Amino acid sequence: MPGRTIGAVTSEHRRDLVRLRRVRDRIDREYAQPLDVAALARGAHMSAGHLSRAFRAAYGESPYSYLMTRRIERAMALLRVGRLSVTEVCFAVGCSSLGTFSTRFTELVGMPPSAYRKRAAEAPADLPPCLAKQVTRPVRNREAPALAPP
Repeated sequence: MPGRTIGAVTSEHRRDLVRLRRVRDRIDREYAQPLDVAALARGAHMSAGHLSRAFRAAYGESPYSYLMTRRIERAMALLRVGRLSVTEVCFAVGCSSLGTFSTRFTELVGMPPSAYRKRAAEAPADLPPCLAKQVTRPVRNREAPALAPP
């Protein structure tokens, strides 16, 4: 019965949470594909507005912000390896605009992609990848510290 209360959570709310988890899993899997909120909402059988509101309530950020964070995390890994140019990394992680990619990267990481690559190249190479990923994880919601003037 839709809307039936089970404890403090309705069955409809539980269905939404399952859908939201599937959306988040899809973003994690397909971050490099052209994804937008409308496509994610269609896949979850929700309206774009409902998906955005529910996703933010469940995960603390919008689906787009979550997607961009995943893309930036992958970009950081690719930049640490250093085999691709910043432009190639931008397109490899699913961004279609170098300007948007660089702006978002700087907001989350606290420095432009080219500066991050340079810093990563100068870092000691003996840090295990599992620790490097944890230490270099991007900060969400514009929390990266401002760069000191040169």
